[in-house]
Amino acid sequence: MKAASAVADRRLRAKIVAAMRAMDARGLNRGSAGNASARTAAGMLITPTGIPADRLRRADIVAMAEDGTWSGRRAPSSEWHFHAAILAARPEIGAVVHAHPPFATTLATLRRPIPAFHYMIAIAGGDTIRCARYATFGTRALARNAVAALAGRKACLLANHGLIALGRDLDEAETIAIEVEALAEQYWRALQIGRPTILSAAEMRRVVAAFATYGQPGGVEPRNERGRARGPAPDRRRRDAISRRSRP
Repeated sequence: MKAASAVADRRLRAKIVAAMRAMDARGLNRGSAGNASARTAAGMLITPTGIPADRLRRADIVAMAEDGTWSGRRAPSSEWHFHAAILAARPEIGAVVHAHPPFATTLATLRRPIPAFHYMIAIAGGDTIRCARYATFGTRALARNAVAALAGRKACLLANHGLIALGRDLDEAETIAIEVEALAEQYWRALQIGRPTILSAAEMRRVVAAFATYGQPGGVEPRNERGRARGPAPDRRRRDAISRRSRP
């Protein structure tokens, strides 16, 4: 059991490193900005404070217990309070990512939520992407504000700060963060021209319901520590090809 647990720990650490590097490569973070965590049986694994993604290694990831005590050679992210609070409040969530991408952060500095100008807003779980009230970074007050803004949602903006995205696992959390930044850019661009038409509450209820079955069964392909996708096994590729040919 201990050997299996150690293997699972190494794999989860590698996934956190990969997620941070992928967000950095996509421009969601720069330098040492942003952080990520993943639930474990004892609490969570979380990125350390102050280490850029390109220098991050598995051994740098910090193990933190539910009571906030931690172990490892690095100190945990300064934002560990909201990671811990979110995982405690949302038992269905397995991972949390935080980023400072340019467009989402721009809207966050205006303290402006993202309304249902596009149906993909539903990827975050509702008809808006809320903006959490401002509080100083790294505080319990910010953690409380984040949990409130994320009620029934998988993403929110943080006033004058950035964004948070949640998922069953790191892949889903990262995917939602990428989509929220794309939506923030689209909304910002629309505002340069005029006032976007907002979809009705009834339409967004239909879209949110449809999103319950959105995406591929089993999620996307996992990545290694370098952020590269590991391709499906040959038998799975054959099944996917057969499935595509059978579609109308």
